[in-house]
Parts: sequence; C-alpha cells; structure tokens
Amino acid sequence: MTRFGYLVPEFPGQTHSFFWRELKALTDLGHQPEPVSTRRPQQPGTVPPWAQDQLPKIHYLVPPGLSGIGGTATTALAGLRHLDTLVAASGIHRQPALTPAQTRDVLQTAGLLWAGAALARHARTRGWQHIHVHSCAHAAQVALFAHMITGITYSLTLHGPLSDYGPNQHQKWLNAKFSLVITERLLSETLQQLEDVMPADVSVAPMGVELAAFTRTAPYVPWDGAGPARLFCCARLNPSKGHEELLTAVRLITDTGIDVELTIAGEDEIGGKGYRQAMENLIKELDLTQRVTLLGAVPEHRVKEELQRAHIFTLASHQEPLGVAIMEAMAMEVPVVATSAGGVPDLIATGQSGTLVDPGNPASLAAAILHTLHNPSRSAAMGQRARITLGESYDVSKSARIMAARI
Repeated sequence: MTRFGYLVPEFPGQTHSFFWRELKALTDLGHQPEPVSTRRPQQPGTVPPWAQDQLPKIHYLVPPGLSGIGGTATTALAGLRHLDTLVAASGIHRQPALTPAQTRDVLQTAGLLWAGAALARHARTRGWQHIHVHSCAHAAQVALFAHMITGITYSLTLHGPLSDYGPNQHQKWLNAKFSLVITERLLSETLQQLEDVMPADVSVAPMGVELAAFTRTAPYVPWDGAGPARLFCCARLNPSKGHEELLTAVRLITDTGIDVELTIAGEDEIGGKGYRQAMENLIKELDLTQRVTLLGAVPEHRVKEELQRAHIFTLASHQEPLGVAIMEAMAMEVPVVATSAGGVPDLIATGQSGTLVDPGNPASLAAAILHTLHNPSRSAAMGQRARITLGESYDVSKSARIMAARI
C-alpha cells in the first residue's frame, strides 16, 4: 500500500467529481491517496453539494494554519540553502533591476515557494512517498518546489492545451517522475512543444466515469412527438461552454414548431453572480423563459435524474479537452449531440456513439438535434453503443490503474 498526496488546485469545484471517483478507484486498488489542495474554492457557492461533507478530508496549503507556520518557515529556510536551484526551477532570471510586472512575478513565486514548503512539510508529516498533481499550472510549480526542497517525487496530469497552464513548463516536466495526458491528441501536441524535456514515462490516461454509478433504472425512451422534446446540458456557466450558441439553437428549433425544453445544470465561477446573469438576459431576449431552466450546481443524483428523463444530451463547447459530462450521458445511454471541440472526437464517433458538429455554429447544432429527434431508433442504438465504448476505454478505474502502476 502506497500513501501519497493527490493535489488538485482549489478543490473541490463543481467540475471535480471525476477526482473523487479516481480517489475511490485508487483506494480500491489498495493505495492510500490523500487529497491536498492549494486553497479552498474562493466562492462558497461554487462548492458542489456532493463535496460538502468531504471538505474535512482535504488539507489546504493556503492560508497556513497557526500550528504549521513555524514548521513551514523552517522548511522554507532550509530550502533557501539551494537558492540558485530554486531560482532556476522558478523560471525567473535573476537581474539587478525589475520592472513592476517582474516584481509581481517574483512576489507570486515567493508565495508558491511558501506553498511548496508547506506541501513538503505536510508530505513529511503524513509519510507520503509521492505527490500526484492534477494540473500543470501553479499547483505543479508548488510540487516542483517541494521536490527541490526535500527530494520528494511528483507527477503531473495534463488536462488541456499546454498554453492554458502558464510559464515554466520545461522545469515542471523535466523534474517530474512521470506524466499523464488525457488524450492521444493532447499528447501529440505536447510532444511537439516539450520533446526535449518530457519525462521518460509519459502515458495517456483518459478521464472516465464509474459505470456502475451511472446506470439507467429504466430503458431509454426516444422522443415520440408527444409532449416536449427534453434536452439536457451539464456544464459550468462559462462562455467557453458555448451556452449562447446552444440557446440560439433552441430558439431555432422552437421556430420549426417543435415543442422543446432545455435544462442546464452548472453554475458560474462566482456563485451565480457572474456569467449566469448574461445567460438569463439572453434567455429573455430569445423569448425562452418558459423553455429553459438553469438548475445551478446540483448533486450527482440530480444529474442522473435529468439524464434519466432527457431525450438528448447536448454540449456546445468551444474547447473541451475530453468531457466527463459527455461521458456521464453516454453511460446513461442518452444520445449525445456535441461540438467537435478539443478531444471530444476521441470520445465520440459521429453516427456510431453520438453526433458531432463544428463549434460556434448554432444552425448546425439545431439541425443535428432535430435529426436525432426525428430518428428515434437510430438514436437509441447510438446511446447503447456509447455505453459500450465507455466500458472499453473510459472507465475511471483505467486512469487509476495507470497512475498506481507508476507511483
């Protein structure tokens, strides 16, 4: 049994259900992963209901507790004996005069160094042998500093384009024991950028779902033209998720005379006081108030209930590294109409396990949804094949096994 740290930044957020499932899968394999995070989610309203009772299990590095300040300071001071190494690992070049922007970078790096010392101290206290980081941004820099201070090994999972994760990627990857990437497509892109510093052990470990937890209690029934066609989307409220295009598509479908309803589960990053308001305004402008429901952040059982009653799951993302919400719909055998953004084509083959359209095109999205509604037997068959696809390649236990074999 290996005890190790499992670091996810600002954990738990509303899109983090996969990490809890992977933690459970790692435990089932006989390991002892312990969740740690940089800091609590900044807005209480963004903590999903399913995670409320899990918060006491998570150790947060920032802000430091009074009991840990002394030990962290001692660890940080010990690390300063390797100042040149730490400066090199930070990606900041030493120079006599700094611009205001460079000064901010130095101060931010000092904060990350403190968090790295806190992580190193906690790892020593808990007897961890390793730290796995589900990010390549600041959390990876924190793990790199912990490694430089005490020698503890760390590894990375890349969840999206490398450009999304900030500077100093060469040092983060060069010093990692191993790295995981969630799709073959993403691995190919990353190899082109970091080929000379990639760790010897780099593997594809797709995110997945717990199939047993997403199983229908009654067979899927396609829309038969009686009553409203029920569409469901599960995604945080953010412009990148393509909600504006989806709402426009619903308007286009309504204009054909189809009775359609759309339910969206998910919240914006500031507890409903941000992008949600823009969506509410657009819903009014499109005269969809009676047809669109925004549920906010809801527990997993509610998501399953909505998938159980939906005729179609749809997601119009501009960029989607893979899409756990899509997987959940596939597991529930709900026909999926989504955009071919990011890694989604690795998950869905159009006409086989779902339907993909180009992102940013509401007319194409509406047409694909209508085609799915008007071909019920074909759509039901796609849903059944989708669940089989998940069982073969995207069960959460797969990523857990790949990680566990390398720690």
